[in-house]
Amino acid sequence: MRGRRHGPSTTSVHGTPHRRADWSPIAPPVQQSSTFVSPVGSDEDILYSRYGNNPNQVQVAKKYALLEGAEDAIFLASGMGATALAHLAVLRPGDHLVSSSWIYGGTRRLFDEELGRLGIGVTYVAPDEPRLWRKSVRKATRALFVETPTNPLMRVVDMTPVAHVAREFGLALLVDATFASPINFRPLEHGADIAITSATKYLNGHSDVIAGAVAGSVSFVEEVNRLMRLWGQAIDPHAAWLVDRGMRTLALRMARHNANGMAVAEWAASHPAIARVHYPGLAAHPDHAYAASVLDGFGGMVGLELAGGPKAAERMLKRLRLVAHAPSLAGVESLVSEPRHTSHKGIPPEIRAAAGIPDGFLRLSCGVEDAEDIIGDLEQALGR
Repeated sequence: MRGRRHGPSTTSVHGTPHRRADWSPIAPPVQQSSTFVSPVGSDEDILYSRYGNNPNQVQVAKKYALLEGAEDAIFLASGMGATALAHLAVLRPGDHLVSSSWIYGGTRRLFDEELGRLGIGVTYVAPDEPRLWRKSVRKATRALFVETPTNPLMRVVDMTPVAHVAREFGLALLVDATFASPINFRPLEHGADIAITSATKYLNGHSDVIAGAVAGSVSFVEEVNRLMRLWGQAIDPHAAWLVDRGMRTLALRMARHNANGMAVAEWAASHPAIARVHYPGLAAHPDHAYAASVLDGFGGMVGLELAGGPKAAERMLKRLRLVAHAPSLAGVESLVSEPRHTSHKGIPPEIRAAAGIPDGFLRLSCGVEDAEDIIGDLEQALGR
């Protein structure tokens, strides 16, 4: 088996397989220690959990790098922490970023409020107009950013023109593919330099950890590590252990998330109380053909627009029994939320509607329960 790349299931379980010593534990121990004994007189880097070199932190980062096909990776204290430090690693005051306009609301606020405060300009591009990427590049442009699939409309951005512009102008291309996980989509295989993920979501998959991660070149990860040590963004060793525990079933869980997402989307597409379904696995989705060519699965996230608007959404949410009304996503349990109260809170209704997110829009994260039970709960909650 030496010399070949292992499959995603094997990698999710073992990272790089190796023979274990006799009497060693099968499950790795939690190294719940802030610091470690240093050799006297050594000038090597000290082991200190704030530095991200605790054994639990190192192990899970190596596994994630393998899944993304990256040289190196590092975990941070949250998905937003990962997004922030990834951009700070490639941008300096006076630089310029070109970003897709189809991004998570928290990321948009980070760009507008914090990057702007640091003297970094941002231009937003509608990614369904690929020629705008090249037109938006300035002399000060240093990076491009894409989120795919998008939150909450599940649009799958065509990476080809973005990657071409990045290579043409020598720009760093950062991609947040949290909604896909590295099982369904690996950005570095499509021209990205840096992969960003909220490990809170599919990597951990059990709704009990807040964490983020980035993967890319060794030099990039070294810069993120430098920033992490200064900004205090290290993941706790126990949280790292929990993410590693979750990743052992990542490929298995994604297979069920993919199957359940498709089953729910197909059911919803024919339900009279649902006006529109947003799921890239459906032929009616605007990005279906491209998504089918680049994704290894369509995921468990489904956008639903109820025909009755916000009142119908509220009635339905109050009737749910199995599906929980809660923010976040990608856990083993099914969750549903309203973007107007979460990711897009504070945005005027008319602007949300223009962006394709009208009141009455629900973002459903299909868990790993039996598909017929998820559908049954949604159906009884919709009523007649």
